[in-house]
Amino acid sequence: MSETKKQVLVADDEPNLRRVLHAQLSRDGYDVITVEDGQAALEAVEAHHVDVVISDLRMPRVDGLTLLKSVVENHPDVPVILITAHGTVDTAVEALKLGAFDYITKPFEQSELRNVVGKAARTRELTRHDVSAPPAGPGRYRIIGQSPPMLDVYQVIDRVADTPSTVLLTGESGTGKELIARALHENSSRETKPFIRVNCAAIPADLIESELFGYERGAFTGAVTSKPGRFELADGGTLFLDEIGEIPVSMQVKLLRALQEQEFERVGGVKTIKVNVRLVAATNRDLATEIQAGRFREDLYYRLNVVQVRLPPLRERKSDIPLLVEHFIRRYTGRLKKDVLGVGAEALDRLLQHPWPGNIRELENVIERCMLFADGNHIEVCDLPEEVRPVVRASKEEDSQFPPAEETGETPGLKEAVREATSRVERKLIVRALQQTGGNVTHTARLLKISRKSLQTKMKELGLREDA
Repeated sequence: MSETKKQVLVADDEPNLRRVLHAQLSRDGYDVITVEDGQAALEAVEAHHVDVVISDLRMPRVDGLTLLKSVVENHPDVPVILITAHGTVDTAVEALKLGAFDYITKPFEQSELRNVVGKAARTRELTRHDVSAPPAGPGRYRIIGQSPPMLDVYQVIDRVADTPSTVLLTGESGTGKELIARALHENSSRETKPFIRVNCAAIPADLIESELFGYERGAFTGAVTSKPGRFELADGGTLFLDEIGEIPVSMQVKLLRALQEQEFERVGGVKTIKVNVRLVAATNRDLATEIQAGRFREDLYYRLNVVQVRLPPLRERKSDIPLLVEHFIRRYTGRLKKDVLGVGAEALDRLLQHPWPGNIRELENVIERCMLFADGNHIEVCDLPEEVRPVVRASKEEDSQFPPAEETGETPGLKEAVREATSRVERKLIVRALQQTGGNVTHTARLLKISRKSLQTKMKELGLREDA
């Protein structure tokens, strides 16, 4: 677990189950919010920085499936885990095809819940480095971009989308590989069938086989019921294996057989299951180097690399930055209730100069942060984080607080002046974040990307009492 706790939202109309889940998840180190129905859950997702949602299927006002559809549509990077009784397992399997991360059946073992929530939290953390699908905008396939490198990508999608050929997507984290995978699926004859995504980096090595191929009841400790794997769920549709370079070598031969033969057996099972699955794989690793190091099978690489699409990093498509900035401002205007209309010319110039090692996700995070703290209706250089503006210039307000030496008769020491200016900026940012979160210190710490303890210490130093 990172220093900042992951936040889990539990939605269930049974008070006893809410108490049990709250107690267990709190012991496991999560920050837990509990609500009694789907409507309250929808409101909580909008009000808090939720990392994982756990929801019962049947609840008053808004049921679990409706909650799932809303989260998938509006917060596609937040995993949703469904709780179901034995009689509604079929419904839960359908929910997986609609985008649920996983499901657990009542009664469940503590270890099963811990494993599923842990995988979901890791997936959420890894997804922060990728890019969620934007609505239609400048570009094609619901992808923002008109630069020459992106036009080349669109041409490949045109040619291979409606084919059964395997596609390997390569590129740095945050370049939008999942967007391309979805574009391949949605522009094929499989578009009405399931699109199943698996982040291989989020799954422990000893669980990857059961995750991909499913398991039979009693196959291992905790397997209290049979469960289909991702290959089975993707039958007729598309299976997207993200970070495929993370799959252990011992599992790669089984994956190769499933791809070549389109058949497999569940863990603990003897029945051969046949499927019709189109595979799209993605990696930010150099698989040729991984092969030389003995960490990736050469035969699997050739099976995956039928069509390779390289996603360009943002620094190679800088002409798309203004389009992306405009899109992110529109996205966060409603969410943050901020009236930001655009970016100043000098600030945009700084954004164009930045190398963006975190690619589009880094750009999105920067724009969200700027909108939170911008005082005017345009993002200016003073609103940009320090790493994006290489030249730090004092604002007029700060200049006014340091009168010329001839007026004061003395010149303050450099260290003292910097310390005073830093304290003023820190106090202003903390007060503004507290207002944004309604005074909730935990959520303020998450918003400022520091630990709760660090925030409390800083508030004490600046004379900001927590109860204020």
